[in-house]
Amino acid sequence: MKKVFALTALAVAAAIALPAVAQTMLKFSHTDQQQGARQAAAQVFAKKVEEYTQGRYKVQVFCCSQLGNDPKNIEQLALGGIDFTVSATGSYAGQLPTLNLTMMPFIIDTYTQGWKFYDESQWLKAQFDKAPAKGFRFLATWEAGFRNMTTRDPLNGPEDAKGKKLRTFPNEMMRWQLEAMGFGIQIMPLPEVYLAIQQGAVSGQENPIDTIASNKFYEVAPHVTLTNHVYSPIPMAISEKTWQKLSPTDQQAVLRAAQEVAPFQPRLSISPRLLS
Repeated sequence: MKKVFALTALAVAAAIALPAVAQTMLKFSHTDQQQGARQAAAQVFAKKVEEYTQGRYKVQVFCCSQLGNDPKNIEQLALGGIDFTVSATGSYAGQLPTLNLTMMPFIIDTYTQGWKFYDESQWLKAQFDKAPAKGFRFLATWEAGFRNMTTRDPLNGPEDAKGKKLRTFPNEMMRWQLEAMGFGIQIMPLPEVYLAIQQGAVSGQENPIDTIASNKFYEVAPHVTLTNHVYSPIPMAISEKTWQKLSPTDQQAVLRAAQEVAPFQPRLSISPRLLS
């Protein structure tokens, strides 16, 4: 009996001494607010990753530009400073200039057309396939909807754009089309936009409805103009350095999680809650 107790004690001691299997933390950074669809989707993704990897990986979500604006997030993604981000297709054009073409105005009229383009376009697939060489890869296309405008004063026609300064994100195609409409353009990080409109530094801004709602831009720019000038989904990407560190099994688990969130996104991001 003494030997049995001694062996049991040794086994317990050994078990206590063994380090627990380390859970690897992964950083997911984005610019949406806590109440936005992007944040909700990121949280669902995080839960799925932890589940599908049996707890080997845990995703920590940083919303609200805590770790940087969209260009900074994509830069850090390529460097391996963060593991995931999600942003408008045009935001990735700094690394993949051909993606500027997806921001051409009024080339997509309906969600059905947009989904078909992102699901089936061989040209777009070829552009996305270039991403790993730039330091990241696309896992899935999440939804954000069409871009629209909110301004301090009404926009009843193109003539009302003249003399107005509009905030937009850093994308050359977007700059070109808004200037062609007559706007002066101001590039600034998303967290600065509300105050800039409130103080009159800009007359308004353009974004998908969910972004307008979650940032409450309608409070300072109450005139919502449903221009639908660009279809603007938000491809979700992983750092290539992170991807290469994952086992094939965990790669498939992360890919599965990202793709399963994609059908969940439209129910949140394109609901007309701003207009209700």
